[in-house]
Parts: sequence; structure tokens; C-alpha cells
Amino acid sequence: MCDPGPCAGSSHSAQASSPPLQLADIIRAFRAAYGQQHALGLTERTVLDAIERCRTAALGGHVTVCLSCGAVSPPSYNSCHDRHCPKCPAVAQARWIAGRLQRVLPTHYFHVVFTLPSQLRAVARANPRLVYRLLFQCAAATLLQLGQDPRRLGGTLGVTEVLHTWTQKLDYHPHLHCIVTGGALSADASQWLAAHPDFLFPVRVMGKLFRGKMLDALVRAERRGKLRSAEPARLGRLLTSLYRKNWNVYCKRPFGGPQQVIQYLGQYTHRVAISNQRLVAMDERGVTFRTKTGEKITLDGVEFLSRWLCHVLPPGFTKIRHYGLMSASHVTSLLPIARALLSTKAESDAAPPCAPDATPTPSLPAVSWRELIQRLTGIDLGVCPVCGSRAIERRSLPCANLEARAPPRAA
Repeated sequence: MCDPGPCAGSSHSAQASSPPLQLADIIRAFRAAYGQQHALGLTERTVLDAIERCRTAALGGHVTVCLSCGAVSPPSYNSCHDRHCPKCPAVAQARWIAGRLQRVLPTHYFHVVFTLPSQLRAVARANPRLVYRLLFQCAAATLLQLGQDPRRLGGTLGVTEVLHTWTQKLDYHPHLHCIVTGGALSADASQWLAAHPDFLFPVRVMGKLFRGKMLDALVRAERRGKLRSAEPARLGRLLTSLYRKNWNVYCKRPFGGPQQVIQYLGQYTHRVAISNQRLVAMDERGVTFRTKTGEKITLDGVEFLSRWLCHVLPPGFTKIRHYGLMSASHVTSLLPIARALLSTKAESDAAPPCAPDATPTPSLPAVSWRELIQRLTGIDLGVCPVCGSRAIERRSLPCANLEARAPPRAA
């Protein structure tokens, strides 16, 4: 059964403002040629199928009929909900931001980026699930260890990490964007230990600690036979050589207050490798797209798909993870204590109290997908665009042939 999904209802003007060139068009044009040169795995085929069919008759849809004036809307086709699809992230992103706002702490935050060195990219591509998991774990362990060091903060930080694997040119570049609280909850949960407003930890210290943890984990995985490599002896030498390389870690304080930090992070959480808005043209030369700086890049169509497909994540892999105070195990225990301490910071500085009673995490009312669509687009899907009546009836459209290679797009 086709799921209409939250994105399916925005037919009034969203489709009219769709970019003239979309990723689905490129997939339809070059998928066959790509398949002749490269083997497509089940995961890649599933993602390509989903994006080709997203918001087309292949997934079914609906029309809305005004019972007052008889106006019938254009067909609104259902979304694929694939996390790699550039058409589908807006509502999921809005829901994520609303959920995280319930957990935000009233303190300053830092933006930290951990990047794998270029020498490990081939290893990561051959072992994505393992290497990405270790990247999450080692980056979090680095931050939490430094936070717990009594010479620095001496407490538990709050950390949210988001995996990205691309550059603006679609090159393979695995890295983590981390939002880290500007302070930590003391070990006895009696006080909030604030970090300097402009400084968290030395980036060279973070780089060295992250390097040691990541390489140790990779070496142990290689010894257990869990790290695939065509040349095991060369892999061992590579890992050893990387102990002598500086691993870059980037750290800055994001602008704005704590709520702005969540909005800031929301830009990263549901971002895909390339948006439809960045696609410029598809012609005999291939595919042309632009970077954030305005540079235009043209790639052969098969090369474009090759670069894009290397950013498809392993099935079920979680690309957003929370650690320390933000982890699921502390959301109802340490996190409310930290919030209570921060809300009474003046009294805490004057006379550190015993651990306060945990105050419940503030809850926000559940928001329907129709309300989210209205917030995002300004379109009220419950109102007839012709006469303004709310006597609207939604009528389903059946799914078309799911085997169709190039289903028609909505007008």
C-alpha cells in the first residue's frame, strides 16, 4: 500500500515552483549507462528506484475537491520518504528541530568538525558501516574524555553528531558535524561547569586524541578480520603511517543563542549530497551543477551518478547520534538536572547546592504534517485556494505501474 506521507499534500504551489532540472531526471537519463559500467547493489537500486518514482503517478497520490465551488486541485503525488531524496527532507527536518528544541540547554554551544584523512577514504568506502560507526564513537569519546578531564571541565558534556560524506563538488569526504555544549555537568551533578565562551578544547589536542582512538579501533578491527582490504599488508602499513600525520579538527562557536544553535544544526541533519536547486543543466556535455560559492562544475552523466552514489548510506544506518547529556540514557535523568542548574545559575555560583530535583523536560504539542507544511510554505492545505472554503474532500489516486522506468511527473 502506498503511504501518502506528509510531503504529498503540498500541491497548491510547491509543484509549480519545482526546479526545472531534478536529480530524478538525471537518474532516468544516465542510469542505464551507469549500469553498463558499474555493478549496482541492492541498496543503490532501491535508492535510485525511490528517487525516480518520488512524487510521480508510480506512487499514487490524491486530488482535493472543494465541495463548495467544485474546484479540483492538480494531482498531488506521494513522496518516497527516502533519506537520500532531495525532495523529501523538509518535513522530517522540521519535526527533528521541534523535538530537539525540547532538549536544548540554555547555554552557549560549539561547532566541532572531525574529518577522516584522505588516506582512509578508500578504506571507508570499502567498509562504510564499520568506519562510520567508529567515526561516531571515537569522536564522541574524544569530546567526552576531554570534558571529564578535571584539568579542563571535569564533567559530562552534551554532544549531537551528524555524519556527512560529501564536499560541494560531490567528492567523497567523510566527516562529522558536532554540536557540543559550552560546559559540562559535574560528576556529582551538583553544578554546571561552564566553558570559556570562545574556547572549548585545543584543536591539536582533540586531533591527536581522535587520531589515537580511531587508529586503535581500526587496527583492532583489522586484526579481527572485520576490516576488508584487497591488500591487508598495505593496509597495516597505511594505518601505522597515519600515526605520524596531523589530523585536523575544526572548532568554532556558532552564532546565536541555544535555539538558534538547533536551527543551525537542522541545516545539517537532513541535508542530502546535492539539492535540486543546485542543478543547472543536463545536456550533451553531461550534468552541470553549482557549489555554494557559485562555481559551476560539469561532469559526465555517469561520473555524476558515480560520485552521488558513493554518498548512499548503508541500510538502517543512523546518521544522527547523541552522546553524554544528550544521550537517550540521560534525557530523563542528567539532562533535566543540567537545565535546572543553568536556570538558576546565579544562585549556583553564589552557593553550590545539592543536586536539585530533576525538572521534567518541557514538552511541545504534537504538530501534524499539515501544520508543518503550513509553517514551511505558508500554504493551508485545508482551505480551497479558489473560494477559501474549508469544505475540502481528499480523493485518492491509485498507484501506477511500479515497474515503469520513467513515470510521469506531476504538472
